[in-house]
Parts: sequence; structure tokens; C-alpha cells
Amino acid sequence: MITVHHLDHSRSTRVLWLLEELQLPYELKRYRRDPKTLLAPPELKAVHPLGKSPVITDDGLTLAESGAILEYLLERYGDGRLAPASGTPEHRRFRQWMHYAEGSAMPPLLLKLVFDRVASGPMPFFIRPVARAIAKGAHTAFIGPQLEAHLDYMESELGKSAWFAGEDFSAADIQMSFPIEAARSRAGLDERRPRLMDFLQRIHLRPAYQRAVERGGPALPER
Repeated sequence: MITVHHLDHSRSTRVLWLLEELQLPYELKRYRRDPKTLLAPPELKAVHPLGKSPVITDDGLTLAESGAILEYLLERYGDGRLAPASGTPEHRRFRQWMHYAEGSAMPPLLLKLVFDRVASGPMPFFIRPVARAIAKGAHTAFIGPQLEAHLDYMESELGKSAWFAGEDFSAADIQMSFPIEAARSRAGLDERRPRLMDFLQRIHLRPAYQRAVERGGPALPER
């Protein structure tokens, strides 16, 4: 039995979603973030040394990293579903998006989250102007332009096909869902990029996505 060690409001929602798409049975073990630090609880370190989620255990294997987990589940249980055939142009796009989601799209989103907290977090009053100036400078010089470039790129690429890897929905769309949800939540993604907004609407209508959210909660807190 596949066990998903699931942290609320995290990337592991993608793992639940893929399992629901593949209609695979699984056990769900839920973990709650610390309400003050928002970090994962120490119990997760008993599963994986980094104490992070997602992590799955399956037949003696413990595996972390959402992209690696999705690829493992497809290879072992997918039976050709939700991945284009190897050697095709669609499969090359599939592989790119599976890595792009965390390797390129997420870093500027994470930086924005960190610097937003630097600017708004508790601190002595005499430090606050300095912290806000540093955060504003980082956003203006680097984070903002990077976010705009990535959102423009994703918007443009969705103009080439119905889904990220081609005309058929695939696990690449599941992998890409988290950075796009994060961009909608905290990086200004809105109706100015209609293809990305339509992508979100279409994935939210998928029954497997809805079942995953029902079992594990949404990937990000509601705004």
C-alpha cells in the first residue's frame, strides 16, 4: 500500500491528485504545520531526514521530492497513462515541464514569499524601514522582473497546445499546478494572462483534483 505523508498546504497535494487520477489506493497520513513558524512538525523527520513533505513510502521504499514521486508512480503504476510516449516531441515537453516547475518557476515565488515576510514581520520599529527598503529593492531589481518573465513564458507556452506537454492532460500539468497556484495566490497572476487563468479553472474542474483536495485540503491557503 502506498502511504502519502501529507503536509497541509504543500506540494504533496499534487501526489494525492495523481493517485486519484490513476485511481490507485493509498493511505494518507496528515501532518499539521506549526501555527507560528508554518514549518512542518518534527514527526516528519522520522519518515525522511529533511522532515519535509511530500514523502511517500511504498513496498519498503521511502521517496521524497514531488517530481521524483510523480515519475515513480507513473513508471510503476501508470501503465502508459498521463505521460506521452517516450521519444515523442510531447514527451520532451513533458520532461521539461516536470523539471521546470520546481527548478525554475518556484525559486522567484519562494523569494517573494521570504522578502514579503521580511517586510511585514515583527521587528523593532527602528529596523522596520531598513527591512522594508531591502525587500522593496530585491523585488524591484530581481524578483518582480523574474516573476513577470516566467508568467509571460508560461502564458505563451500554453498558447501552443491545450496542456503543457501537448493536447492531452498529463502529469506535467499536475506538476505545474503548484507554481501557477502560488502565482495566483501571491504573485499577481490574474486575468491579464487568460491562458493561465483558464488552466487553473480547468484543473479545478477535474474530479480527481476535487477528490484530492477533499481528502488533503488545498495546496495553498485560501486568499
